[in-house]
Amino acid sequence: MAEKLVNYTTEKGVALIELNDPPANTYTYAMMRELDEAILTARMDDDASVIVLRGHGEKFFSAGANIQMLTSVTPRFKYFFCLHANETLTRFEQTPKLIIAALNGHTVGGGLEIAMACDLRIARKDSGRTGLPEVALGVLPGTGGTQRLTRLLGKARAIELMASGRTFSFEEALDWGLIHDIYASTDADEFVQEVMDYARQFCPPNKASKAVGLIKRSVQSGGEVPFSEALAIERELQQQLFQSEDAKEGLSAYVERRVPLFKGA
Repeated sequence: MAEKLVNYTTEKGVALIELNDPPANTYTYAMMRELDEAILTARMDDDASVIVLRGHGEKFFSAGANIQMLTSVTPRFKYFFCLHANETLTRFEQTPKLIIAALNGHTVGGGLEIAMACDLRIARKDSGRTGLPEVALGVLPGTGGTQRLTRLLGKARAIELMASGRTFSFEEALDWGLIHDIYASTDADEFVQEVMDYARQFCPPNKASKAVGLIKRSVQSGGEVPFSEALAIERELQQQLFQSEDAKEGLSAYVERRVPLFKGA
């Protein structure tokens, strides 16, 4: 039986999804199908309040799409491949659970496109570089890269980075706000465990995970519609939370001057 291209495990409230096609964890249609299944599994998994995404090994989070695959398939296949990848990464954004990308190595091309579909990005110090160099292949970043990088960094910097195709350090990415933190871990497994520990702050009983998930949904959906419609989305999500057990616990704990114990319900 062939080894899975995407591994899925849970540990103390956190689902760990691992891209597993060494050495560079490049993705094919088969891997993207497994990644799609993994995010759907995490949605429905009551044991997973937060999701962490990593690449297998020490050197790469992901180097993006598998170029050998792209040179061997038809333009029609490539179109549907990109369409499905877009649908999968949109599922990342629409899943009401926080998703943290643990960038344990080089994160370039489609690898960065995957990471940008996550909510938070944390990198391992001195483990690699990042960027969208697709222009060197005569194409553009076609898995949401042109749109997500623009929304994260603004038009001018996004155009410069993609038109030049240059890669840059995680420190530069941190300065621009593209990633959120850099950990000085000695190896990739230690780094990912630190990210898992960080992720647990968003799990019950520490945080109301349903509120965290709906904050994400309000931002993701509200940011794409006119302001009045965004406020309507926010109100509807707030109403869901007002009816939750965690909201009752949070309000009661505040009145009673104690630390709330959330259950994710």
